[in-house]
Amino acid sequence: MARAATVHVCTACAHESPRWLGQCPGCGAWGTITEERANRPTGGRGGTAPAAGPSAKARGGVPAGVPTRLRDVSAPSVPRLRTGLGEVDRVLGGGLVPGSLVLLGGSPGIGKSTLLNTVLGHLEGAGTRTLYVSGEESAAQVRLRAERLAAPPKAEDVAAGIGSHDPRGLEAALDVPILAETDLATVIATIEELRPEVCVIDSVQTMHDPDLTGAPGSVGQVREVAGRLMEVAKRLDVATVLVGHVTKEGSLAGPRVLEHLVDCVLQFEGERERTYRTLRASKNRFGSTNEAGVFEMRGVGLVEVLDPSARFVGEATKAAGSVVLCAMEGSRPLLVEVQALVSPSELVPPRRVCNGIDRNRLALVLAVLGRHAGLSTSTHDVFVNVVGGVRADEPGADLAVALAVASAARGIVPGGDAGADLPVACFGEVGLTGELRGVGHADRRLAEARKFGLRDVIAPERHATLREALRAALPKRST
Repeated sequence: MARAATVHVCTACAHESPRWLGQCPGCGAWGTITEERANRPTGGRGGTAPAAGPSAKARGGVPAGVPTRLRDVSAPSVPRLRTGLGEVDRVLGGGLVPGSLVLLGGSPGIGKSTLLNTVLGHLEGAGTRTLYVSGEESAAQVRLRAERLAAPPKAEDVAAGIGSHDPRGLEAALDVPILAETDLATVIATIEELRPEVCVIDSVQTMHDPDLTGAPGSVGQVREVAGRLMEVAKRLDVATVLVGHVTKEGSLAGPRVLEHLVDCVLQFEGERERTYRTLRASKNRFGSTNEAGVFEMRGVGLVEVLDPSARFVGEATKAAGSVVLCAMEGSRPLLVEVQALVSPSELVPPRRVCNGIDRNRLALVLAVLGRHAGLSTSTHDVFVNVVGGVRADEPGADLAVALAVASAARGIVPGGDAGADLPVACFGEVGLTGELRGVGHADRRLAEARKFGLRDVIAPERHATLREALRAALPKRST
Protein backbone atom coordinates (compact mmCIF):
# COMPACT_ATOMS: atom_id res chain seq x y z
CA MET A 1 0.00 0.00 0.00
CA ALA A 2 1.48 3.34 -1.09
CA ARG A 3 2.11 5.87 1.65
CA ALA A 4 -0.01 8.99 1.42
CA ALA A 5 1.88 12.22 0.82
CA THR A 6 2.17 14.46 3.86
CA VAL A 7 3.18 18.05 4.48
CA HIS A 8 4.13 19.93 7.62
CA VAL A 9 1.89 22.89 8.36
CA CYS A 10 2.25 25.64 10.96
CA THR A 11 -0.83 25.83 13.17
CA ALA A 12 -0.28 29.57 13.69
CA CYS A 13 0.21 30.92 10.15
CA ALA A 14 -0.50 27.85 7.91
CA HIS A 15 3.02 27.92 6.43
CA GLU A 16 3.78 24.63 4.65
CA SER A 17 7.10 22.82 4.75
CA PRO A 18 8.16 19.47 3.26
CA ARG A 19 9.82 18.46 6.55
CA TRP A 20 9.42 19.15 10.24
CA LEU A 21 11.07 22.27 11.68
CA GLY A 22 11.40 23.43 15.24
CA GLN A 23 10.71 27.05 14.33
CA CYS A 24 8.26 28.16 11.67
CA PRO A 25 10.07 30.19 8.97
CA GLY A 26 6.86 32.06 8.21
CA CYS A 27 5.90 33.51 11.62
CA GLY A 28 8.84 32.53 13.81
CA ALA A 29 6.75 30.53 16.31
CA TRP A 30 8.33 27.54 18.02
CA GLY A 31 6.76 24.08 18.22
CA THR A 32 3.82 24.85 15.92
CA ILE A 33 4.80 22.65 12.93
CA THR A 34 2.54 19.59 12.67
CA GLU A 35 2.29 16.81 10.12
CA GLU A 36 -0.82 16.65 7.94
CA ARG A 37 -1.93 14.60 5.00
CA ALA A 38 -1.47 16.46 1.73
CA ASN A 39 -4.63 17.52 -0.05
CA ARG A 40 -5.36 15.66 -3.25
CA PRO A 41 -5.25 17.85 -6.36
CA THR A 42 -8.62 18.61 -7.87
CA GLY A 43 -9.32 19.07 -11.56
CA GLY A 44 -6.30 19.24 -13.85
CA ARG A 45 -5.29 17.08 -16.78
CA GLY A 46 -6.44 13.80 -15.25
CA GLY A 47 -9.63 15.12 -13.61
CA THR A 48 -13.23 14.90 -14.62
CA ALA A 49 -14.22 16.98 -17.59
CA PRO A 50 -16.02 20.17 -16.51
CA ALA A 51 -19.71 20.49 -17.26
CA ALA A 52 -20.91 22.73 -20.04
CA GLY A 53 -21.86 26.32 -19.38
CA PRO A 54 -19.99 29.35 -18.02
CA SER A 55 -21.20 28.87 -14.42
CA ALA A 56 -20.11 25.24 -14.32
CA LYS A 57 -16.78 26.27 -15.81
CA ALA A 58 -16.30 28.82 -13.04
CA ARG A 59 -17.06 26.15 -10.46
CA GLY A 60 -14.57 23.74 -12.00
CA GLY A 61 -17.26 21.23 -12.97
CA VAL A 62 -18.73 20.83 -9.46
CA PRO A 63 -22.57 20.86 -9.49
CA ALA A 64 -24.31 23.30 -7.19
CA GLY A 65 -26.14 22.08 -4.10
CA VAL A 66 -29.88 22.49 -3.54
CA PRO A 67 -30.71 24.12 -0.16
CA THR A 68 -33.85 23.11 1.76
CA ARG A 69 -35.98 25.28 4.01
CA LEU A 70 -35.80 24.39 7.68
CA ARG A 71 -39.56 23.84 7.91
CA ASP A 72 -39.28 21.17 5.22
CA VAL A 73 -36.51 19.28 7.02
CA SER A 74 -37.71 16.19 8.88
CA ALA A 75 -36.33 15.81 12.42
CA PRO A 76 -37.26 12.34 13.72
CA SER A 77 -36.90 11.73 17.43
CA VAL A 78 -34.09 9.26 18.14
CA PRO A 79 -34.45 7.03 21.23
CA ARG A 80 -31.48 7.36 23.58
CA LEU A 81 -29.50 4.52 25.07
CA ARG A 82 -29.77 4.54 28.87
CA THR A 83 -26.41 3.90 30.49
CA GLY A 84 -27.82 2.48 33.71
CA LEU A 85 -26.26 5.32 35.74
CA GLY A 86 -28.67 8.17 36.36
CA GLU A 87 -25.85 10.65 36.97
CA VAL A 88 -24.31 9.91 33.56
CA ASP A 89 -27.67 10.09 31.80
CA ARG A 90 -28.38 13.46 33.42
CA VAL A 91 -25.11 14.94 32.15
CA LEU A 92 -25.60 13.50 28.66
CA GLY A 93 -29.11 14.94 28.48
CA GLY A 94 -31.00 11.66 28.78
CA GLY A 95 -28.55 9.01 27.56
CA LEU A 96 -26.29 8.20 24.62
CA VAL A 97 -27.51 9.20 21.17
CA PRO A 98 -26.91 6.58 18.45
CA GLY A 99 -24.25 7.76 16.05
CA SER A 100 -22.90 10.40 18.43
CA LEU A 101 -19.23 10.97 19.28
CA VAL A 102 -18.47 11.68 22.95
CA LEU A 103 -15.08 12.76 24.29
CA LEU A 104 -14.36 11.95 27.94
CA GLY A 105 -11.34 13.62 29.55
CA GLY A 106 -9.83 13.47 33.00
CA SER A 107 -6.60 13.22 34.94
CA PRO A 108 -4.73 9.89 35.03
CA GLY A 109 -6.14 7.55 37.66
CA ILE A 110 -9.30 9.60 38.20
CA GLY A 111 -11.56 6.68 37.19
CA LYS A 112 -12.42 7.18 33.51
CA SER A 113 -11.95 3.54 32.57
CA THR A 114 -13.79 2.39 35.68
CA LEU A 115 -16.75 4.61 34.83
CA LEU A 116 -16.90 3.38 31.23
CA ASN A 117 -16.56 -0.27 32.29
CA THR A 118 -19.56 0.22 34.57
CA VAL A 119 -21.56 1.89 31.80
CA LEU A 120 -20.78 -0.88 29.30
CA GLY A 121 -21.70 -3.50 31.90
CA HIS A 122 -25.14 -1.96 32.38
CA LEU A 123 -25.66 -1.61 28.63
CA GLU A 124 -24.60 -5.19 27.95
CA GLY A 125 -26.91 -6.41 30.69
CA ALA A 126 -29.79 -4.51 29.07
CA GLY A 127 -29.22 -6.28 25.75
CA THR A 128 -27.25 -3.52 24.00
CA ARG A 129 -24.37 -4.63 21.77
CA THR A 130 -21.13 -3.12 23.09
CA LEU A 131 -17.42 -3.12 22.28
CA TYR A 132 -14.48 -2.00 24.42
CA VAL A 133 -11.30 -1.11 22.52
CA SER A 134 -8.32 -0.84 24.87
CA GLY A 135 -5.11 0.67 23.59
CA GLU A 136 -3.49 1.26 26.98
CA GLU A 137 -4.26 -1.93 28.92
CA SER A 138 -4.23 -5.60 28.04
CA ALA A 139 -7.38 -7.69 28.04
CA ALA A 140 -6.26 -9.34 31.30
CA GLN A 141 -5.96 -5.98 33.06
CA VAL A 142 -9.43 -4.94 31.95
CA ARG A 143 -10.81 -8.30 33.15
CA LEU A 144 -9.41 -7.68 36.64
CA ARG A 145 -11.27 -4.36 36.78
CA ALA A 146 -14.46 -5.98 35.50
CA GLU A 147 -14.25 -8.65 38.21
CA ARG A 148 -14.07 -5.93 40.85
CA LEU A 149 -17.08 -4.20 39.35
CA ALA A 150 -19.02 -7.45 39.20
CA ALA A 151 -18.68 -7.94 42.95
CA PRO A 152 -22.05 -7.51 44.72
CA PRO A 153 -22.53 -4.23 46.61
CA LYS A 154 -21.97 -4.24 50.34
CA ALA A 155 -24.95 -4.17 52.67
CA GLU A 156 -23.80 -0.97 54.37
CA ASP A 157 -23.53 0.80 51.01
CA VAL A 158 -27.07 -0.16 50.06
CA ALA A 159 -28.37 0.87 53.48
CA ALA A 160 -26.59 4.22 53.24
CA GLY A 161 -28.16 4.87 49.86
CA ILE A 162 -24.93 6.14 48.33
CA GLY A 163 -25.46 4.25 45.08
CA SER A 164 -27.54 1.69 43.31
CA HIS A 165 -26.29 -1.17 41.18
CA ASP A 166 -28.31 -3.28 38.79
CA PRO A 167 -27.16 -6.87 39.48
CA ARG A 168 -27.87 -7.80 35.88
CA GLY A 169 -25.56 -5.01 34.69
CA LEU A 170 -22.86 -5.99 37.18
CA GLU A 171 -22.79 -9.59 36.03
CA ALA A 172 -22.69 -8.48 32.40
CA ALA A 173 -19.51 -6.46 33.01
CA LEU A 174 -17.60 -9.68 32.27
CA ASP A 175 -19.60 -10.25 29.07
CA VAL A 176 -18.46 -7.04 27.36
CA PRO A 177 -16.34 -7.94 24.29
CA ILE A 178 -12.89 -6.36 24.35
CA LEU A 179 -10.32 -5.67 21.64
CA ALA A 180 -6.79 -4.81 22.77
CA GLU A 181 -5.55 -3.06 19.64
CA THR A 182 -3.94 0.23 18.61
CA ASP A 183 -4.05 -0.10 14.82
CA LEU A 184 -6.85 2.11 13.54
CA ALA A 185 -7.54 0.01 10.45
CA THR A 186 -8.04 -3.12 12.57
CA VAL A 187 -10.32 -1.25 14.99
CA ILE A 188 -12.50 0.13 12.20
CA ALA A 189 -12.72 -3.31 10.52
CA THR A 190 -13.83 -4.83 13.84
CA ILE A 191 -16.51 -2.17 14.32
CA GLU A 192 -17.83 -2.75 10.79
CA GLU A 193 -17.89 -6.50 11.39
CA LEU A 194 -19.53 -6.57 14.85
CA ARG A 195 -21.78 -3.51 14.37
CA PRO A 196 -21.97 -2.61 18.10
CA GLU A 197 -24.44 -0.03 19.32
CA VAL A 198 -21.96 1.49 21.79
CA CYS A 199 -18.18 1.49 21.37
CA VAL A 200 -15.51 2.83 23.76
CA ILE A 201 -12.04 3.78 22.50
CA ASP A 202 -9.61 3.94 25.43
CA SER A 203 -7.82 6.07 24.50
CA VAL A 204 -7.80 8.11 21.29
CA GLN A 205 -4.15 9.10 21.86
CA THR A 206 -3.03 5.46 21.59
CA MET A 207 -4.67 4.79 18.21
CA HIS A 208 -2.27 4.77 15.25
CA ASP A 209 -2.98 5.36 11.57
CA PRO A 210 -0.26 3.63 9.50
CA ASP A 211 -0.80 6.07 6.63
CA LEU A 212 0.72 8.87 8.73
CA THR A 213 4.33 9.08 9.81
CA GLY A 214 3.69 10.75 13.18
CA ALA A 215 3.85 8.84 16.45
CA PRO A 216 0.62 7.88 18.25
CA GLY A 217 -0.70 10.86 20.17
CA SER A 218 0.73 13.48 17.81
CA VAL A 219 -1.49 16.22 16.48
CA GLY A 220 -1.82 14.73 13.01
CA GLN A 221 -2.51 11.23 14.32
CA VAL A 222 -5.16 12.31 16.83
CA ARG A 223 -6.96 14.46 14.28
CA GLU A 224 -6.97 11.74 11.61
CA VAL A 225 -8.01 9.00 14.05
CA ALA A 226 -10.90 11.08 15.43
CA GLY A 227 -12.05 12.02 11.92
CA ARG A 228 -12.17 8.43 10.70
CA LEU A 229 -13.88 7.19 13.85
CA MET A 230 -16.49 9.94 13.48
CA GLU A 231 -17.18 8.83 9.91
CA VAL A 232 -17.70 5.23 11.04
CA ALA A 233 -19.90 6.28 13.97
CA LYS A 234 -22.18 8.39 11.78
CA ARG A 235 -22.36 5.81 9.01
CA LEU A 236 -23.17 2.82 11.25
CA ASP A 237 -25.08 4.70 14.01
CA VAL A 238 -22.58 3.61 16.67
CA ALA A 239 -22.49 5.72 19.83
CA THR A 240 -18.72 6.11 20.27
CA VAL A 241 -16.98 7.31 23.43
CA LEU A 242 -13.40 8.51 23.06
CA VAL A 243 -11.22 8.68 26.16
CA GLY A 244 -8.80 11.61 26.00
CA HIS A 245 -5.73 12.54 28.00
CA VAL A 246 -5.37 15.91 29.70
CA THR A 247 -2.39 18.26 29.96
CA LYS A 248 -0.74 19.56 33.13
CA GLU A 249 -3.09 22.55 33.01
CA GLY A 250 -6.13 20.23 33.03
CA SER A 251 -7.23 20.86 29.43
CA LEU A 252 -7.74 18.10 26.90
CA ALA A 253 -4.57 17.10 25.10
CA GLY A 254 -4.32 17.11 21.32
CA PRO A 255 -5.52 19.61 18.75
CA ARG A 256 -8.36 21.95 19.59
CA VAL A 257 -10.18 20.69 16.51
CA LEU A 258 -10.78 17.44 18.41
CA GLU A 259 -13.22 19.19 20.77
CA HIS A 260 -15.00 20.85 17.82
CA LEU A 261 -15.27 17.53 16.01
CA VAL A 262 -17.13 15.57 18.69
CA ASP A 263 -20.77 16.03 19.73
CA CYS A 264 -20.21 16.04 23.48
CA VAL A 265 -17.19 16.84 25.67
CA LEU A 266 -17.28 15.45 29.22
CA GLN A 267 -14.85 16.30 32.01
CA PHE A 268 -14.34 13.83 34.86
CA GLU A 269 -12.97 15.90 37.74
CA GLY A 270 -11.80 15.24 41.26
CA GLU A 271 -8.69 14.53 43.28
CA ARG A 272 -7.12 11.11 43.41
CA GLU A 273 -6.64 11.40 47.17
CA ARG A 274 -10.37 12.02 47.71
CA THR A 275 -13.31 9.77 47.05
CA TYR A 276 -15.70 12.16 45.31
CA ARG A 277 -15.74 12.63 41.54
CA THR A 278 -17.74 15.06 39.43
CA LEU A 279 -18.82 14.57 35.81
CA ARG A 280 -19.53 17.75 33.83
CA ALA A 281 -20.28 18.57 30.20
CA SER A 282 -18.43 21.49 28.63
CA LYS A 283 -20.11 20.86 25.26
CA ASN A 284 -23.28 18.94 24.46
CA ARG A 285 -25.15 19.10 21.17
CA PHE A 286 -27.97 16.94 22.54
CA GLY A 287 -28.54 18.48 25.96
CA SER A 288 -27.60 21.10 28.53
CA THR A 289 -24.07 21.88 29.66
CA ASN A 290 -25.26 22.94 33.13
CA GLU A 291 -25.73 19.46 34.57
CA ALA A 292 -23.26 17.60 36.79
CA GLY A 293 -23.11 14.08 38.19
CA VAL A 294 -21.51 13.17 41.54
CA PHE A 295 -19.82 9.81 42.15
CA GLU A 296 -17.84 8.24 44.96
CA MET A 297 -14.93 5.88 44.47
CA ARG A 298 -15.37 2.73 46.53
CA GLY A 299 -13.74 -0.68 46.63
CA VAL A 300 -16.22 -2.01 44.06
CA GLY A 301 -15.71 0.95 41.72
CA LEU A 302 -17.59 4.16 41.17
CA VAL A 303 -21.05 4.44 42.72
CA GLU A 304 -23.58 7.20 42.32
CA VAL A 305 -24.09 9.65 45.15
CA LEU A 306 -27.85 9.96 44.89
CA ASP A 307 -28.12 12.71 47.53
CA PRO A 308 -24.77 14.52 47.73
CA SER A 309 -26.16 17.32 49.89
CA ALA A 310 -26.93 14.86 52.69
CA ARG A 311 -23.37 13.58 52.61
CA PHE A 312 -21.76 17.02 52.67
CA VAL A 313 -24.06 18.50 55.32
CA GLY A 314 -23.64 15.45 57.53
CA GLU A 315 -19.86 15.83 57.39
CA ALA A 316 -19.89 19.61 57.94
CA THR A 317 -18.20 20.84 61.12
CA LYS A 318 -19.78 23.64 63.15
CA ALA A 319 -16.60 25.52 63.93
CA ALA A 320 -14.96 28.85 63.24
CA GLY A 321 -14.19 29.19 59.55
CA SER A 322 -16.84 26.72 58.34
CA VAL A 323 -20.08 27.54 56.49
CA VAL A 324 -22.35 25.67 54.09
CA LEU A 325 -22.74 26.98 50.56
CA CYS A 326 -26.09 26.53 48.79
CA ALA A 327 -24.68 25.99 45.30
CA MET A 328 -26.25 24.98 42.01
CA GLU A 329 -24.89 22.15 39.88
CA GLY A 330 -26.83 22.71 36.70
CA SER A 331 -30.49 22.43 37.59
CA ARG A 332 -29.83 20.61 40.88
CA PRO A 333 -29.14 22.40 44.19
CA LEU A 334 -26.14 21.14 46.13
CA LEU A 335 -25.03 21.92 49.68
CA VAL A 336 -21.24 21.88 50.17
CA GLU A 337 -19.02 22.95 53.04
CA VAL A 338 -16.59 25.83 52.59
CA GLN A 339 -13.73 26.07 55.12
CA ALA A 340 -11.21 28.86 55.67
CA LEU A 341 -8.09 29.27 57.76
CA VAL A 342 -6.48 32.65 58.51
CA SER A 343 -3.11 32.74 60.25
CA PRO A 344 -0.36 35.36 60.73
CA SER A 345 2.19 35.28 57.93
CA GLU A 346 5.93 35.88 57.88
CA LEU A 347 5.97 36.17 54.09
CA VAL A 348 5.62 39.28 51.95
CA PRO A 349 3.24 39.06 50.24
CA PRO A 350 1.24 36.56 52.32
CA ARG A 351 0.00 33.35 50.77
CA ARG A 352 -3.43 32.93 49.16
CA VAL A 353 -4.17 29.24 48.72
CA CYS A 354 -7.56 28.00 47.54
CA ASN A 355 -8.97 24.67 46.45
CA GLY A 356 -12.30 24.41 44.66
CA ILE A 357 -12.72 28.12 43.88
CA ASP A 358 -11.04 30.57 41.54
CA ARG A 359 -7.94 32.26 42.97
CA ASN A 360 -8.88 35.61 41.40
CA ARG A 361 -12.33 35.38 42.96
CA LEU A 362 -10.76 34.87 46.37
CA ALA A 363 -8.60 37.98 45.88
CA LEU A 364 -11.73 39.98 45.00
CA VAL A 365 -13.60 38.82 48.12
CA LEU A 366 -10.61 39.63 50.37
CA ALA A 367 -10.37 43.12 48.88
CA VAL A 368 -14.08 43.78 49.53
CA LEU A 369 -13.74 42.47 53.09
CA GLY A 370 -10.88 44.87 53.75
CA ARG A 371 -12.52 47.90 52.16
CA HIS A 372 -16.19 47.58 53.17
CA ALA A 373 -16.16 45.27 56.21
CA GLY A 374 -13.07 46.51 58.04
CA LEU A 375 -11.42 43.07 57.94
CA SER A 376 -7.88 43.31 56.57
CA THR A 377 -5.86 40.18 55.81
CA SER A 378 -2.81 41.94 54.40
CA THR A 379 -0.52 40.39 57.03
CA HIS A 380 -2.18 36.96 57.19
CA ASP A 381 -2.10 33.81 55.11
CA VAL A 382 -5.55 32.81 53.85
CA PHE A 383 -6.46 29.24 52.97
CA VAL A 384 -9.90 28.38 51.52
CA ASN A 385 -11.09 24.89 50.68
CA VAL A 386 -14.34 23.47 49.28
CA VAL A 387 -14.65 20.15 51.10
CA GLY A 388 -15.01 16.94 49.12
CA GLY A 389 -13.10 17.97 46.03
CA VAL A 390 -16.09 19.86 44.60
CA ARG A 391 -15.52 22.96 42.49
CA ALA A 392 -17.70 26.04 43.14
CA ASP A 393 -17.10 28.25 40.11
CA GLU A 394 -20.31 30.28 40.32
CA PRO A 395 -20.56 33.86 41.68
CA GLY A 396 -22.98 32.64 44.34
CA ALA A 397 -20.01 31.24 46.28
CA ASP A 398 -18.67 34.73 47.09
CA LEU A 399 -20.67 35.17 50.28
CA ALA A 400 -19.69 31.73 51.60
CA VAL A 401 -16.01 32.53 51.09
CA ALA A 402 -16.41 35.92 52.79
CA LEU A 403 -18.23 34.49 55.81
CA ALA A 404 -15.76 31.62 56.18
CA VAL A 405 -12.75 33.95 56.04
CA ALA A 406 -14.32 36.45 58.47
CA SER A 407 -15.27 33.67 60.87
CA ALA A 408 -11.75 32.21 60.79
CA ALA A 409 -10.10 35.63 61.20
CA ARG A 410 -12.23 36.59 64.22
CA GLY A 411 -12.36 33.12 65.77
CA ILE A 412 -16.16 33.20 65.91
CA VAL A 413 -18.41 30.24 65.16
CA PRO A 414 -21.00 31.28 62.53
CA GLY A 415 -24.47 31.37 64.07
CA GLY A 416 -23.30 31.22 67.68
CA ASP A 417 -25.32 28.91 69.90
CA ALA A 418 -28.46 29.13 67.73
CA GLY A 419 -28.86 25.70 66.21
CA ALA A 420 -25.73 24.40 67.91
CA ASP A 421 -25.69 21.20 65.85
CA LEU A 422 -26.32 22.84 62.48
CA PRO A 423 -23.93 24.97 60.42
CA VAL A 424 -24.83 28.28 58.80
CA ALA A 425 -25.93 28.17 55.17
CA CYS A 426 -25.49 31.04 52.73
CA PHE A 427 -25.26 32.05 49.08
CA GLY A 428 -24.90 35.29 47.15
CA GLU A 429 -22.60 37.35 44.96
CA VAL A 430 -20.46 40.05 46.56
CA GLY A 431 -20.23 43.33 44.64
CA LEU A 432 -17.21 45.60 44.55
CA THR A 433 -19.09 48.28 46.48
CA GLY A 434 -19.92 45.90 49.33
CA GLU A 435 -23.48 45.05 48.30
CA LEU A 436 -24.94 41.57 47.95
CA ARG A 437 -26.36 40.64 44.57
CA GLY A 438 -28.93 37.99 43.86
CA VAL A 439 -28.10 34.78 42.02
CA GLY A 440 -30.19 32.37 40.02
CA HIS A 441 -32.53 29.73 41.48
CA ALA A 442 -32.68 31.33 44.93
CA ASP A 443 -35.93 29.51 45.77
CA ARG A 444 -34.44 26.12 44.99
CA ARG A 445 -31.35 26.87 47.08
CA LEU A 446 -33.52 27.88 50.05
CA ALA A 447 -35.68 24.78 49.66
CA GLU A 448 -32.62 22.52 49.66
CA ALA A 449 -31.30 24.19 52.82
CA ARG A 450 -34.66 23.84 54.62
CA LYS A 451 -34.77 20.19 53.60
CA PHE A 452 -31.85 19.56 55.97
CA GLY A 453 -33.10 21.83 58.74
CA LEU A 454 -31.01 24.90 57.84
CA ARG A 455 -33.60 27.61 58.41
CA ASP A 456 -31.68 30.86 58.84
CA VAL A 457 -29.98 31.13 55.45
CA ILE A 458 -27.82 34.22 54.83
CA ALA A 459 -28.94 35.40 51.38
CA PRO A 460 -29.16 38.67 49.37
CA GLU A 461 -32.94 38.58 49.69
CA ARG A 462 -32.58 39.17 53.45
CA HIS A 463 -29.38 41.22 53.70
CA ALA A 464 -28.51 44.05 51.35
CA THR A 465 -24.80 44.46 52.14
CA LEU A 466 -21.88 42.30 53.15
CA ARG A 467 -21.61 44.15 56.46
CA GLU A 468 -25.23 43.23 57.33
CA ALA A 469 -24.56 39.60 56.43
CA LEU A 470 -21.54 39.53 58.73
CA ARG A 471 -23.55 40.95 61.62
CA ALA A 472 -26.25 38.34 61.13
CA ALA A 473 -23.88 35.37 60.77
CA LEU A 474 -21.19 36.23 63.33
CA PRO A 475 -22.26 37.10 66.90
CA LYS A 476 -20.14 39.33 69.09
CA ARG A 477 -18.88 36.59 71.40
CA SER A 478 -15.78 34.74 70.19
CA THR A 479 -14.83 31.15 70.92
